[in-house]
Amino acid sequence: MALPDVVAFVGELTEWAAATGRVPAPHAYGADPEQVADLLLPEGDGPHPLVLLLHGGFWRTRFTRVLMTALAADLAARGWATWNVEYRRTGSGGGVPQTLDDVRAAIRALPRLNAALELSRIVVVGHSAGGQLGLCVADEPSVAAVVSLAGVCDLRSAAAEQLGEGAAVQFIGAMPAERPDAYALADPLGLLPSGVDVLLVHGDADLRVPVSQSRRYAQAARAAGDRCELLELAGVDHFALIDPRTPAWARVAARLGALIA
Repeated sequence: MALPDVVAFVGELTEWAAATGRVPAPHAYGADPEQVADLLLPEGDGPHPLVLLLHGGFWRTRFTRVLMTALAADLAARGWATWNVEYRRTGSGGGVPQTLDDVRAAIRALPRLNAALELSRIVVVGHSAGGQLGLCVADEPSVAAVVSLAGVCDLRSAAAEQLGEGAAVQFIGAMPAERPDAYALADPLGLLPSGVDVLLVHGDADLRVPVSQSRRYAQAARAAGDRCELLELAGVDHFALIDPRTPAWARVAARLGALIA
């Protein structure tokens, strides 16, 4: 999709989410305007299992957590609470370590919400750049599993291959040889073993983040002793994985409960 097509797609998802009648509640988890997340609860008294959502967009400011509002609504219908996290991005104070610090702060803010949440086994679901962020915070004690949807799992290769018109280099501020310390913090491939269950979902028709990103991570994670599964979907593109109207997302959603069983 070209950018105008992405805008139209996001508009469709926003309308779909609004039609469900489910309205999330925004909460600040920090002082910066970008440090906010939306809490959406399912019906019932709880405690509700929680999915923490991390949007993609190559860490750039023009993409926001609106990308994940439709998934939040779909998950609420399936009995999940969601915490849809915004974070500082390239151009709005983000980078390394700031963006990673934001995601960790959003996780650690959850107990202060006083909501009926099951917080001992959180599932993190991240798309594209959000997959990278989710894998990087897998060491948070409350995180039980990470689901990476078309994730940037190998940041050094992403930089070398100029994925997203140099998005990884812009996010870090340098090539790997110039800031090895930053890549050591932010490259999921270099943080193995993760110590949690990981599900990688990637379409082989993805033209934005190639499936080789997930293939390399899966191979390395298994070699490191992690329980890591790669679900490779034939003919699926980058955005089908965040569209609740697609069979691709239905397959992902059906797998979430097993990750905390």
